[in-house]
Amino acid sequence: MWITLLTAVAESALEQLLNKEPALAVQLAATQHKTLAVTLTDLELCCALHYVGQQQGKARCFVYGNYQDQADCHITTTLSTLQELSDPSQLTRLIREEKLDLEGDLQLAQSYSKAFAGLDIDWAEHLSTHLGDAPAQLLVAQCKQAKQRGASHLSILKRTVTQLCQDELNVAVHPLEVRQFKTHTRQLAQQLAALEQRINALSEL
Repeated sequence: MWITLLTAVAESALEQLLNKEPALAVQLAATQHKTLAVTLTDLELCCALHYVGQQQGKARCFVYGNYQDQADCHITTTLSTLQELSDPSQLTRLIREEKLDLEGDLQLAQSYSKAFAGLDIDWAEHLSTHLGDAPAQLLVAQCKQAKQRGASHLSILKRTVTQLCQDELNVAVHPLEVRQFKTHTRQLAQQLAALEQRINALSEL
């Protein structure tokens, strides 16, 4: 039930976005009549996008939930990794690091990633029709500030947790400890090799 509702909302939002941002439709032209499926393993969800171009004077992109049919390109990953695809250049890195599995047309995935990453939506302009120019500008500015503060607080929280785990709880291994361990391991291997040579020399006497 919730998947049906989610896909309906996503499809409606995409339709409005396509018609308010003509540049997006231009970017998606290369994906027309091709299906991109995405499986999110952490949510146990598979959905698909199918851009069909202009229909009845409007650009349309269908969104399918619980998708089980054949797709031109099928991406399997997690929700957190999917967010990294906002930068198209990260696609091959994520595949190489095995954070993302891709079957089919790589170019199709890159086209979608590039199209949405290149969006520069003027939210103030869209909101002004409902709120007026000044309130819309103020709302957008406040949202941007809140986003920046949130990112800053999140970065501080991540550093604090990492430091706590390394220094106080000894849960995570500090990079310096890793380097020391590697150095000690190499030294031990050299000592064992030297000892083995001495034993071999004594056995030949």
